[in-house]
Amino acid sequence: MSEWLYPDAVVETDWLEEHLDDENVRIFECTTYLHYMDDNPSLPYVVESGRSDYENVHIKGAAFLDLQGELSNPDSPYRFTMPAYNDLADRFAAKGVGDGFRVVLYSRVAMQWATRIWWMLRSVGFDNAAILNGGWEKWDAERRVAEGGNCEYAPANFRACPRPELFVDKKVVLDAIGDNAVCTLNALTADLHRGENTRYGRAGRVPGSVNVPAMSLANPEDKTFVSLDEAQQAFNNVGVRRDQRVINYCGGGIAATLDAFLLYQLGYKNLTVYDDSMSQWAMDSSLPIETD
Repeated sequence: MSEWLYPDAVVETDWLEEHLDDENVRIFECTTYLHYMDDNPSLPYVVESGRSDYENVHIKGAAFLDLQGELSNPDSPYRFTMPAYNDLADRFAAKGVGDGFRVVLYSRVAMQWATRIWWMLRSVGFDNAAILNGGWEKWDAERRVAEGGNCEYAPANFRACPRPELFVDKKVVLDAIGDNAVCTLNALTADLHRGENTRYGRAGRVPGSVNVPAMSLANPEDKTFVSLDEAQQAFNNVGVRRDQRVINYCGGGIAATLDAFLLYQLGYKNLTVYDDSMSQWAMDSSLPIETD
């Protein structure tokens, strides 16, 4: 199994370089950095926009999407909470995402920032977006065309067609505990899943959840996705079944989208993301938690 099930959702660096000047292709860098504060559970990480690195050098013609600053709910106590669907669609449209455009998303260090934006776009009904396989690291290693400064696109027309089933809240996750028809899948690192780190408050995981770390689904050498065969084996190893609803979660709903993206490419149909994930769950003492 080597071909993408949904090839329009992934582009390679050579394809993108050939289409840089296409008027209907719009490229967006989505980089965010997390600086972990493991000695301060009330503040699991400090968020830094990747805009500075973007302005220093980026793929030619790419604009920048600031996930926390522009595309998250500013009134939420959590860092990356989804805004209202119509509001989000308006924000995307203002940045140039909309009807008639093919959107390519990329990020630095980890593709999960691009997959988060991709998942958000799907949640408001925009399906013409793709992840650049390998992101900035692969593009830069291949010495492909880049530039500095800031680029912006003209606003686009885009009306939301929400898919609210693509995100769930803590009540849905709580109700799914012990339900064999649901697999709750943790995309955090194994030490966090086992309960060896109090980064998000209480150590541990959602009871009964299984673990496929998002970082294990990308090749360390060039940051590309692992093969679909490798991804399928990883999900098989922890018992993720195709007849289940899969609730993907992590620390803040970011890494979970990389797991969800590969499950989507493998043909799993009933996929969702717990938006605030352990940033919310671990800090709420009324919710159960499990460790090894």
